[in-house]
Amino acid sequence: MRSQPMRRLGLTAVLALLLTLFGLAPAASAAEPASAQLTFTTDAATTTPGGTVNLSMTLTNNKTYDVWFVYQTIDPTWLTTQRPDLKYSFAGCSLAGPGGSTPCSGTGPANLGANYGATIPPGQSRTVTLTLQVAPDSGCNGNIGFYSYFYAEFSDTSSATGGPVYTPETRVLCS
Repeated sequence: MRSQPMRRLGLTAVLALLLTLFGLAPAASAAEPASAQLTFTTDAATTTPGGTVNLSMTLTNNKTYDVWFVYQTIDPTWLTTQRPDLKYSFAGCSLAGPGGSTPCSGTGPANLGANYGATIPPGQSRTVTLTLQVAPDSGCNGNIGFYSYFYAEFSDTSSATGGPVYTPETRVLCS
């Protein structure tokens, strides 16, 4: 005949296994930071038709290996696309790296990742600044905003994805 403590131990082990399998067990440690993080800032919350706003994107490598490759897209938010009177374009791009500021390889919604000038060493960041040009005949009293997805590969052959990451919105005001 089995002893009572052994029966309880077996029941406890089965319950712990079930909780672990279904993801209900308590976490063993605090959550780690994302291995790569993308953040956005703008130099102005408002502009007027004909004005510009600098949209800065900072990619931070939180991993202990180099970032070797980055792929990133940027697209207008749904609310921005619902205002056809808002006219804008990306007019310029620069990379602020360890050697100073250099022009980007391109602007626009596809593959902004090449502009980060990877390799990005562990613990370091790279900032790409896009110049958003609002057309002189743009509509007013609307917000222009974007969202982004990114993919990064590291020198240890791992990868990370993130997004959507939203930019601060810029309000186009009429003077």
